[in-house]
Amino acid sequence: MKKTIISFWMLFVATAFSQEKKITPILLSTQQLVADEFITMDSFGYLYYVKGNVFYKQKENELFQYKNLSLGKIKRVDLQNPLKIVLFYEGFNSVVTLDNQLNETASINFSKIQNNPIVTSAVGLASQNRLWIFNSLQMQLGLYDFNKQVFQPLSQPFQKPIEFYQTDYNQFYWIDSNGLVSYCDVFGKISTLGKIPEFDSAQIISNQLIVYQSGNQLYYHYFKDNNSSLINLGEKIVEKFRVKDQFLFIFTNNEISTYQISLP
Repeated sequence: MKKTIISFWMLFVATAFSQEKKITPILLSTQQLVADEFITMDSFGYLYYVKGNVFYKQKENELFQYKNLSLGKIKRVDLQNPLKIVLFYEGFNSVVTLDNQLNETASINFSKIQNNPIVTSAVGLASQNRLWIFNSLQMQLGLYDFNKQVFQPLSQPFQKPIEFYQTDYNQFYWIDSNGLVSYCDVFGKISTLGKIPEFDSAQIISNQLIVYQSGNQLYYHYFKDNNSSLINLGEKIVEKFRVKDQFLFIFTNNEISTYQISLP
């Protein structure tokens, strides 16, 4: 009997702790947006999105656009630097950079790099006028220098395919097919953060925290605790999400909902 009571109490405490860790963001606003893919909203209130394979930047009556249909589908947009936006066209092995009014400033076809053509499947803006590049021919991560037009490998060939990647100026993060989260710095040092459950999309917030989507639910996961907790959005359908500062953006049904969120 005593053992049963203790077991019940432990279950009660664990359940209460789990409920306590659940986060319920506060809805701040909603606005309509007819788009194929929402990218993000910046600190000045500009919306960035893709519609009909055209890249847009919009705020109230201001609208900028960039269209290059000859390069096919826009695979990825890097908005770390609003003065140097990076568009990745994987089908044509190419990158285009834009200024803050979406004027083209550079175009790179990696198939035409002299002496060392590469086939890239991941691109992101790095520090010192460079790009993170994952060369799928050699399964190697490296840096491409805009000025020298040279690709410098940083890693040994990857043993498992990349399921997800994210970049900042100094790190390239990725999740492999086993759910293992790792990153490489600009000097080639690779570190492992931990594993996460199966996911559909993700955003690495820091070296301690990741937010990920599984089905129609969002979770936050601390690598140190190896524990995932629910971000409670009720019955909201999530097509794409983005966390920026203390805000959570949810794109669904041609609508953007902005929430205030405080991750513990």
